[in-house]
Amino acid sequence: MFSNMQPIFLSNTLTKKKEEFVPLVPGKAGIYTCGPTVYDRGHIGNFRSFIFADILRRVLEANDYEVKHVINITDVGHLVGDGDEGEDKMEKGSKKTGKTAWEVAEEYTKLYLADSERLNLLEPTYRPKATDHIAEQIEMIEALEKNGHTYRITDGIYFDTSTLADYGRLSGQKLEDKEGGVRVEIGEKKNSADFALWKFSPEGEKRQMEWPSPWGIGFPGWHIECSAMSEKYLGVPFDLHTGGIDHIAVHHENELAQTEGARGKLEANYWLHNEFLMVDGGKMSKSLGNTYSLDDVAAKGLSPMAFRYFVLGAHYKTLQNFTWDALQASQNALDNLIHTVVELPKPGKIDEASKGKFLSIVNNDLDTPNALAYFFEVLKDETMGPAVKAATLKFFDSVLGLGLGHYIGNPVIVPAEVQALADERVEARKAKNWKESDRLREAIAQLGFVVEDGAGGQKIREER
Repeated sequence: MFSNMQPIFLSNTLTKKKEEFVPLVPGKAGIYTCGPTVYDRGHIGNFRSFIFADILRRVLEANDYEVKHVINITDVGHLVGDGDEGEDKMEKGSKKTGKTAWEVAEEYTKLYLADSERLNLLEPTYRPKATDHIAEQIEMIEALEKNGHTYRITDGIYFDTSTLADYGRLSGQKLEDKEGGVRVEIGEKKNSADFALWKFSPEGEKRQMEWPSPWGIGFPGWHIECSAMSEKYLGVPFDLHTGGIDHIAVHHENELAQTEGARGKLEANYWLHNEFLMVDGGKMSKSLGNTYSLDDVAAKGLSPMAFRYFVLGAHYKTLQNFTWDALQASQNALDNLIHTVVELPKPGKIDEASKGKFLSIVNNDLDTPNALAYFFEVLKDETMGPAVKAATLKFFDSVLGLGLGHYIGNPVIVPAEVQALADERVEARKAKNWKESDRLREAIAQLGFVVEDGAGGQKIREER
C-alpha cells in the first residue's frame, strides 16, 4: 500500500532545511497544531495558520497516510505579551466582556469552530482543552522537577533553561546569545529565557481559573499544555508540529525544551511554520483596527472560501499581503471556477498522470500556488474527456479544500421561488432601481442562493 507513495518534502524549522518526510510509523502521520487562545475573536491572520495546517493534513491523506491530527484549545495560562508577566488572557477577556472566564472561553471556542467550518477546515481527530488536562500538565512539571530542570520563585515554578545544553536549537539562538542581548529586568529569574511552568494565584486573590498542585494553588504556564497534550494524544516523539512563525522563538522553543527535559526525547521530528499575514502592506494589529474576522469578510459581501482561495495563492513560508481588492479578485476567480466546474458531468475515472503531477507539486513543500495553476491547466485541457476531467479536478479539490467538489457533476437546480425573485431583479436592474435589486438579492440569499452579475448577465448558484 505504501510503496506507491510519492516522497513529500517539507521545510523543517528544526533542521533549517527542506527534507523528505519520513514518518515514525510507515503509512501513518501525527500532527499537532497550536490552536487558538479563546479570549477573543479569531482573525484572518490566525486562520492563515489553520488553513496551512489543513493543507498539510490533506496532502498527507492524498498520499494515503492515515493521519491523526490534534488541534488544542488554549483556555488558560496564556499571559498577555506571551511572557510570564501581566494578566492571563482569559481573565482579561472576562473583564472586557463582563462574563466569566469560562463563559468567554465557551463563546469564542464556538465562534472559532464556526469559522473553521466556514473555511472548510477538516475536523481534527482530537481537540483537547488546556483546562481539561491540568493533571497531565502537573505530572510533566513533576517530571521536570525530578530531572533537575526547575526552580521556585515568588510567583511560580520556572524552567531553568541553563540546564538544557541545546536550548535554543529551534530558533537557532543559543542561551548565551539571548543573554547577551538582554536589556530588561529579569527579577528573580535565573536567566532571561527561563519561563513559568506553574504560576501561583496572587496572595489574597481568588482567580476564576485555578487548581491545587504540589506547589500551591495556581494555574499552568502557556507552554506546558502543548507538551502535555501532544504527548497524551500523539506520544513522544510524534511526526509533525505546526504553527505560526511567531511561535518559533518562545512558545515552540519552550515546548521542545519541556518535553526533552521531562522525557529525554525530542517532542516532534518536523516543525513547520507559516509566515505572517500583512494587511495593506503593514502589520495586523488591534490598535490599527485591521484585525479582520470572517464576519468582516462577509460584511463586504465576500465569501470566507474566497479568503481560503486567497491564502492558497501564496506559499505558506512567504509573507502575504491582504487587501480588500486582492480578496475581491480571489472571490471573482473562485466564482468563475464554480461557474465552469458546475458544467462538468458526473465524475468518471481519475487521470492518473495528472494526479501524479498534482501530487508532485503539493508534495514539494505544500506548493499551493502552483497547485492552483495546474488546476486551471487541467480545467482548460481540451484533450481530456469531461468525465475524466471531473474526477481529476474533484481529487485536486480534495487537497485544496475549496469546496468545488460540491459543484462538479451537480448542476444548479434553481427552485421556482428563487427564479421568480431573480427575474424580478433583472427587471429592477433594467429600471436602475438599485435599492430593489439589492433587496431581491438579499431575499434570494435568505433562500440559500447567490446572485452574481457579470458580462454574461445574472447567474445563480447555491450558497455553500
